[in-house]
Amino acid sequence: MTGIGYGLTIGGLMIGLLALRVHIGGAMLIAGSIGYFWVAGSDPLLNYFKNAAYARYSVYDLSVVPLFLLMGQFATHGGLSRALFRAGATMIGHWRGGMAMAGVTACAGFGAICGSSLATAATMGQVALPELRRHDYSPSLAAAALAAGGTLGILIPPSVPLVIYAILTEQNIAKLFMAAFIPGIIAAIGYMVVISLIARLDPAAAPASEKTSWGQRLQAIIDTWPVMLIFLVVIGGIYGGIFTPTEAASVGTVATALVAWRSGGLKGRGFLECVYGAAKATGMIFLILLGADVLNVFLALTQMPTELAKWVIGFDLPPLAVLFAIIAIYLFLGCIMDSLSMLLLTIPIFFPIIVGTDFWGLDHDSKAIWFGIVALMTVEIGLITPPVGMNVYIISSLTKDVSMKDTFRAIVPFLASDLLRILLLVFFPSVALIALKL
Repeated sequence: MTGIGYGLTIGGLMIGLLALRVHIGGAMLIAGSIGYFWVAGSDPLLNYFKNAAYARYSVYDLSVVPLFLLMGQFATHGGLSRALFRAGATMIGHWRGGMAMAGVTACAGFGAICGSSLATAATMGQVALPELRRHDYSPSLAAAALAAGGTLGILIPPSVPLVIYAILTEQNIAKLFMAAFIPGIIAAIGYMVVISLIARLDPAAAPASEKTSWGQRLQAIIDTWPVMLIFLVVIGGIYGGIFTPTEAASVGTVATALVAWRSGGLKGRGFLECVYGAAKATGMIFLILLGADVLNVFLALTQMPTELAKWVIGFDLPPLAVLFAIIAIYLFLGCIMDSLSMLLLTIPIFFPIIVGTDFWGLDHDSKAIWFGIVALMTVEIGLITPPVGMNVYIISSLTKDVSMKDTFRAIVPFLASDLLRILLLVFFPSVALIALKL
């Protein structure tokens, strides 16, 4: 049997396990183990298992993941999300759709110190949904805007999936963070444009609120100083070469903890809840990483990625046809899988194809960074598409008067914005790469 045959067989087994509701990490671990045993036998499999967990979890760069997750927990308990939303609401709340736009800008700001889309959606949903309802916004528009805005949690650096991508492809984490910044800002602007258009077409869905005084606006902006300071220290330290990403995550976590302690968010069980939340998310991510490692070792034994890359290149397809086929696969997988699982499952297969194909004359490292941002933006669409749409599930759990069907229907214009942004990045890679030259 060829490597592709082995891969398709084990891939079918993994999909079957997922259909039986086995956790994605467990499904990859089981399928990869069976595949490894099938190809190499029991002794090599057991020998691999001796060091597999230690080899993966002892990677120094992976310490960024629990640190960024803990920083997000501290930010949530420290009330930083409320300050961000209040600042946006006082500045643009008097526009039609301004309060929903404020929710999007607050998601972008919170994403700059969180790194998790699910945490961003959950936190901003708790803060913004009651305010949007109080200002008579359409419940479906409010839910859709915050679910879409939550995806900015992994687009605006720091980003946990980008850290994982960097480790998988041996790329520089700081460069990937820099490349993601401008596309993340474009994403936020695109969502605000969508809200503005909806407000013009249906003014009752997004009414304007009262205009605030400049004094109130100034005070609201001042109240966000902890977020601005933490962002400048973490991201500025990485870009300026002062910190490594791991060191920056440590500094940011301590700074966010101090803000949360000062605001009283760590009183009582607050600190333990933060640690437990970060530990739970870290355990889930690390299980997926271990499962992906076993599956990827099996794929390496079968030479499936190499055979598939040669097979695709042998068709002599235009480079854009190859890229759009990969994007289409990501959009399909996004309907049934979470973003991190998609990256771990597909990058070992797709990455050799991308770097072996000529795109706009880019060199190897530029292609790797550009494709990382394209892949990240594509998989984040899965957070707001049915039937998985984790951000939509989170927002729907916070609002009882909007059905999932209505939320998914209201989110279609935001998906259109996402697709236009992907096309922009595909045809103009400089949108992401220009930040590396500044």
